[in-house]
Amino acid sequence: MSAIFGKEILDYIYNLFSLEDEVLKEMERFGKENDFPIIDRYSGSFLNLITKIKKPELVVELGSGFGYSAYYFAKALENGKVVLIDYQERNIERARYFFEKGGLTDKAEFRVGDAVEIAKEYKDIDILFLDLEKLRYLEAVKTLEENLSEDAIIIADNVLWHGNILSETDRKAERLREFNSYMSERYRSIIIPVGDGLLLSVK
Repeated sequence: MSAIFGKEILDYIYNLFSLEDEVLKEMERFGKENDFPIIDRYSGSFLNLITKIKKPELVVELGSGFGYSAYYFAKALENGKVVLIDYQERNIERARYFFEKGGLTDKAEFRVGDAVEIAKEYKDIDILFLDLEKLRYLEAVKTLEENLSEDAIIIADNVLWHGNILSETDRKAERLREFNSYMSERYRSIIIPVGDGLLLSVK
């Protein structure tokens, strides 16, 4: 998309469809001040819209950080819950703080530990969101395929790897290409060129 439209047009699109929320703004400030990578607003709005359309009972997020992307899921949930999983307790505690501030703790479950191992505890996952260590994307989806609901959606962030997805010397780029190929062959998939690339797949 950025190759077609200039920055002004992209800013217009991003600002027009961004979800306005004071807690999200505080989370963005926290991410910037602490040099903590998060998805961009437009990607967040996309996650929010997919959730509204899908109406999932269970969203499981691998690699939640301090809960920024999970917050977009939670804002759109009607009766379901989002499970936030991160290996660092301080990240999950920060996420809990933001969810409490936004009044969304009743829509969330907070877990600390190995994301793939914890996610195996859940069945009938309606939306699986991957944002953990990039080398583990393929392992994660292969491990959790039997845990997905019949019409599950899989979403993965960073699948264009900062524009370096075709690099022959970057190990993470190579593993992400393997993941992207697997998803294109096994699922109905599309890569949406927003943020660092979002892959959307359905069973």
